[in-house]
Amino acid sequence: MKQSQELTIARPPMPTPPNREGPRVNEEIRVPQVRLIDEEGEMLGIMSTRDALARAYSVGLDLLEISPNAEPPVAKVLDYGKFKYEQQKKRNEARKKQKVIEIKEVKVRPNIDENDYQVKMRAMKTFIGEGDKVKVTLRFRGREMAHQDLGVKVLERIRAEMDEVAKVEHMPKLENRQMIMVLAPR
Repeated sequence: MKQSQELTIARPPMPTPPNREGPRVNEEIRVPQVRLIDEEGEMLGIMSTRDALARAYSVGLDLLEISPNAEPPVAKVLDYGKFKYEQQKKRNEARKKQKVIEIKEVKVRPNIDENDYQVKMRAMKTFIGEGDKVKVTLRFRGREMAHQDLGVKVLERIRAEMDEVAKVEHMPKLENRQMIMVLAPR
C-alpha cells in the first residue's frame, strides 16, 4: 500500500500594523465613505474615501480621521505634521499649568514652647497658601505616652487656628509613638 503524503505550506505570520497613538491618516482610513471637511473648514459632505484622499493629495495635504465613531466618520484635509506639532504644544502647555500637590511635614512635640509653636504655624500657613498639603506629626517620647491628652490638645489647637485656611483631611490618629493629622487647602 502506498501512503499519501500531504504537502503543507508554512505561512509566515501576518505582519501586525504598527501600534500608533492618535487618529488614522491617509491610507490607514479603511472605511468606504467619509464626511469631508476641506482645508478651509467647510463641510463638503459625504464622499468616498478614495475621492477624499485624492482631493487631499491634490492640494498637497493629508486626510485625517477626526471623528472615527461618527456615521460615516468625519475626515479633515490638513497638514498632519503641523497637526501633531500643535497637539504636542497643547500637551506641553497643559503640563506647565498643572500644580503638583506636595505633602509638607511639620513635626511638633506635646510640650512645645509658644514661640516654637508660632514658628510652626507660620510655616504651615505658608505651605497651605502655596497649595500644598501639610502633615502634622506629633511625636511622643518616653513617659509622654502616658499623657496623650496633651498631644491631642496641641493638635486641636492647630486645627482650630488653621480652620479658616485649611480643612482636616485625616483626623488625628495614633500610630505607634506618634499622632498624625493631615491638613489640605480649602
